[in-house]
Amino acid sequence: MRRPVNLSSEVPLSTSLLLICAAATRSSRVGGFPRVDEPLDDAGRSDAAALILPDRFRARVVASPARSAMETADAMGVEAVPEQALRDMDHGRWAGQRFTDVEAYDGQALIGWLSDPTKGCPDGESMEQARQRVAPWVDGLPVSDGAICAISHAMTIRVALAHMIDMPLHTTLAIDIAPLSRLHLSFHGRWRLQALERA
Repeated sequence: MRRPVNLSSEVPLSTSLLLICAAATRSSRVGGFPRVDEPLDDAGRSDAAALILPDRFRARVVASPARSAMETADAMGVEAVPEQALRDMDHGRWAGQRFTDVEAYDGQALIGWLSDPTKGCPDGESMEQARQRVAPWVDGLPVSDGAICAISHAMTIRVALAHMIDMPLHTTLAIDIAPLSRLHLSFHGRWRLQALERA
């Protein structure tokens, strides 16, 4: 039986942000580009239910409006407010398709994306466009005492992190952000990455 993951041993900071990557879906298992209405798979739902959110984060939880993020919050037993800035990158004409399917009919474009995912999928959103969307939300977070939990997606979390700690976008691709990864950040005049944990 899976043991609950307890995150409650943290020391409160003046402003704390806990970024959680949505739990697993079929696309994340097989390798593909998810649709916004793609649900969690059974294992993803079970894994999310085992994640225990510290009490101090429960008062303010926001999430991408994508079905997978909202279902992650529900499985965790928390009520999340949808936040458009946290939505997944737009995967354009490849949304809802597996990598192997795209390779069969759009192989050259897929090779281009694999060599530089920062440019985004055809007819989709680049990482820079996503950063411009996420940045105002990050900059608007309160800097007084408080804690916020945000449930989003791997690429969106990468662009948020790039903005918060001034990393080049392409370098964030070297960070493995698996389903239910948690990034703990604090703000004291500037953002600092405290920890990156995996389920």
